[in-house]
Amino acid sequence: MSEQRRSKTILEKALDVNLDPLFYGSFAEIGAGQEVARHFFQAGKASQTIALTISAYDMTYSDIIYGKEKSGRYVCKSRLEKMLDREYSKLIERLGPTRHKNTCFFSFADTVATSSEGDKRSCHGWLGLKFQHSPNSEAQQVMLHVRMLDKYRLQQQETLSKLGVNLIHSCFYRRKDPQEFLSGLFDQIKSESLSVDVIYFSGSEFSKFDEIKFNLMLVEQGYSEACFVDQNGQVQNQADFFWNKSLLIQRGFFHPVTNTHLDIFEKGLSHFKKEFSLKANDVLGVFEFTIDNRIKKTHLNTEQAYSRVKMINELKVPVLVTRFTLFYQLKEYIRLSTKSPLAIVIGATHLEKLFDESFYFDLNGGLLEGMSKLLGRFSRLYIYPHKTAEICLLSKSFFPKPEVKNIYRHFIENNMIQDIAGCDELTEFIHSDDVLKLLKKKDKFWKKLVPDKLHKFLEKQKVF
Repeated sequence: MSEQRRSKTILEKALDVNLDPLFYGSFAEIGAGQEVARHFFQAGKASQTIALTISAYDMTYSDIIYGKEKSGRYVCKSRLEKMLDREYSKLIERLGPTRHKNTCFFSFADTVATSSEGDKRSCHGWLGLKFQHSPNSEAQQVMLHVRMLDKYRLQQQETLSKLGVNLIHSCFYRRKDPQEFLSGLFDQIKSESLSVDVIYFSGSEFSKFDEIKFNLMLVEQGYSEACFVDQNGQVQNQADFFWNKSLLIQRGFFHPVTNTHLDIFEKGLSHFKKEFSLKANDVLGVFEFTIDNRIKKTHLNTEQAYSRVKMINELKVPVLVTRFTLFYQLKEYIRLSTKSPLAIVIGATHLEKLFDESFYFDLNGGLLEGMSKLLGRFSRLYIYPHKTAEICLLSKSFFPKPEVKNIYRHFIENNMIQDIAGCDELTEFIHSDDVLKLLKKKDKFWKKLVPDKLHKFLEKQKVF
């Protein structure tokens, strides 16, 4: 990638498209996302690129054009898909007979909500592009969901407009390499201005794009806070997948998954459903790990995180990969999607770090503020006993430093921190590190410590 290409402004990118006789298409923008087409008009020569722009701000007009959504929502994936399909098919139908031999048709669409208060829940949008890579070719498609993090509406709209131009430019000129595509997608955009929840690719031109790996790249490079992969190994928009669900999140290293991890998961789900009187269908259990681990002082790159995700998928367990080093950050992220009961389950040995004041120096209220952000009426911390041949640690056998013991006692007495099993119910705690040592020594005893479904996977993985 040349220095000249990296340094192009947004208007220069729009002009690249306008001066290219190959591409011709339409722009459909509803809600607050009415900014992308503007750059192409300002760049000049827009008549060579733009067949139509449409902006439906009123909900009634939007419903007349695209139909109503069953969910009643307007900023959603299904709405974007309808917009892309309708506008693209109209282009092919009306202009295809006369221009099909020399033109690559495209349709860009977005549906967006902004807020002057900077509310993370309401400042978000779906945007996408459906396009031909050569005349008469099958359509390719890219869609993504983004949250705007700037405080003011005009800043949010400006970020979105840049992202839209970058998306179009990258699809047309940078789609051969995932890393180059990613670099182009966020050119001239500050990482703290947005967070991409998910990006989807379809079409033969994106055959080199592994969706899981690409979304993990977004997390590693700071353009996304988290990547969620469901039990079937499909990347999902967590905002939709978690919507109003009751969640049990098991945070761990999972390097690799052990039988103890599965026992924690099973006992955590059972305890969670019983405490909140939840039906099985109302609960979603998720494994979560962070790429930046303060306890181990490690950073996972995309390949390492990808391997861990694929391993967890072998067990048909959903997995969330995040950038969050602290528990309360994870809780606040989940609360963007659901207000239903939430429990985070960890091993008892983590309590010492959880109540270490040094981790909360960035908060004005220190540890007390961090714990109040983490726990509450419908938020719990579940503790799984740590049992060895010599000891068994429980929440009630943890003795914090004198200066924080009253804080800890408050959460214990109000059942916000709970044990989910007794020592008599467990065998010895199996650490990932213990399995890793056996794997490296090629000691086959490791097979007794991990789920049977992972045996073949772990034998093939050089990373272990």
